[in-house]
Amino acid sequence: MRGKGGELELAVLGLLHESPMHGYELRKRLNALLGMFRAFSYGSLYPCLKQLLAQRLIIEDDQEPAAVRPAATRRSKIVYKLTAEGKERLQELLSEAGPASWEDEGFGVHFAFFAHTRADVRLRILEGRRSRLEERLEGVRAALARTRERVDNYTLELQQHGLESVEREVRWLNELIGRERAQQQEEENR
Repeated sequence: MRGKGGELELAVLGLLHESPMHGYELRKRLNALLGMFRAFSYGSLYPCLKQLLAQRLIIEDDQEPAAVRPAATRRSKIVYKLTAEGKERLQELLSEAGPASWEDEGFGVHFAFFAHTRADVRLRILEGRRSRLEERLEGVRAALARTRERVDNYTLELQQHGLESVEREVRWLNELIGRERAQQQEEENR
């Protein structure tokens, strides 16, 4: 389950690793955690949950026993919990540092779970992201140079804004990479 579905898989397993939760709460937490990168709908969340259940990476559990449930309520909220296999899969996903982890779609999800990611993997992801953005910067600068005289002021402003946004992210990544390397060096010197 890589690509867009794989990022959702990582996000769901990562959140369930923190605590069991029901679908509504899970969707709320996904959108709070990753909303700036993408919004998650029930239309993408529930098929993902169904697949994770089929793979036995998570299990369903009734939140309240039937005796405690109000008579008017037909069913209790289903709480999703991570299994031992789910924990192993999460660790697998967190150790991946290939292109999917530094592209636009995957970077935010991986970064959100950096606290659970090994230092060498974090560094590879950050460096990969920086490399990808530096390539993008070259392309945007070249396009700006070619089209500067042929576009209106608003299009030029939009292109300039895009360029500045990417430059800002590269500076941020440089700072993070510097801190990661310093921390690794500190740990090696202990």
